[in-house]
Amino acid sequence: MLLKKIKAFMATHKIPLYTEHLSYCSDDGHLYDLLPIPFTEEAVKYVAGRIRRAQDILEQRIAVENASYYVAAPIAEMSEVEFIHAVLDEADCDLHLDVNNIYVNSVNHGFDPVEFLRQMPVERIVYMHMAGHYQESPDLIVDTHGADVIEPVWQLLDTTYDLLGVAPTLLERDFNIPPLAELVPEVARIASLQAKHSKNAAAA
Repeated sequence: MLLKKIKAFMATHKIPLYTEHLSYCSDDGHLYDLLPIPFTEEAVKYVAGRIRRAQDILEQRIAVENASYYVAAPIAEMSEVEFIHAVLDEADCDLHLDVNNIYVNSVNHGFDPVEFLRQMPVERIVYMHMAGHYQESPDLIVDTHGADVIEPVWQLLDTTYDLLGVAPTLLERDFNIPPLAELVPEVARIASLQAKHSKNAAAA
């Protein structure tokens, strides 16, 4: 079983955290892309059960990541924020907060990303992601992880640390990978923002 192999791998390499996307990735077979889960009570119960099963096998808590999506599922009984809260509570798991995904969804679906952040459960956030994306049109962004992080997403990370505190943060780059010297400044900018907000929190 895949999760048993993951458990052994994590033990061998002393990896403390496992995370997974809060999205569909398979049907009768593996799907090419991550697909949005309907924001319904039925989906909350189903997904939370899957998460609890994974946690039982791994014998530890996992975190689920808010996913980018381009078309909302046709049935919705709650907002994305409410769905995330419901899954986290029902599964008793943690949150892997992807800041770029919040920005992407805010453009694609027309909501305020800062207000979205304000509603995230700070006590469950254990990990964060930053990434670049592709601007298809003014109101359509594709989450590619294949470009530099743009300034509005950097500003959103700054706001995230201010509102929710500092958490370990990974810079994602899946293709169009430039020389290391061009990536290091982005990693350094994350570290700089973390240092600023950690200092502010200590002084408060």
